[in-house]
Amino acid sequence: MSVALAMQYATFVVEDLFFGIDVLRVQEVLRYQEMTRIPLAPTVAEGLINLRGQIVTALDMRRRLGLKPRSAERLPMNLVVRTEEGPVSLLVDEIGDVLQLEPADFEVVPDNLTPAARELVQGVYKLKDRLLLVLDPDRALEVNEFLETRPAGSN
Repeated sequence: MSVALAMQYATFVVEDLFFGIDVLRVQEVLRYQEMTRIPLAPTVAEGLINLRGQIVTALDMRRRLGLKPRSAERLPMNLVVRTEEGPVSLLVDEIGDVLQLEPADFEVVPDNLTPAARELVQGVYKLKDRLLLVLDPDRALEVNEFLETRPAGSN
């Protein structure tokens, strides 16, 4: 008989959605970093940040989820995740705590999520006061399917 080990999730908020990502995929969490725009990049790619000499692409999770833009006075946080190609920063509204949850409590994605959120979520945990959406980081990073690109010279 095998015993399922508890999963640990780094949590974050995008608008009113509460997400968790496998803590082993998280490299680090950073305050807002100045970014360099990427001409002709998909609009979800906010820009590039310099992470101790390493150039890292920053993806805006609000755009990825089809949500309204963040207000200008509210700076995003960087959740840097590990990928096979190197680190990528997810721009989120706020960073939460690390939660330890039991695999037996993991549930399928509910039908009432928006199609954009459903596409990025592996499943959910029902917590006392809200739903934790477990982000599929590989799906969240697939931006090639976004045909809308930023025109050259635009900010």
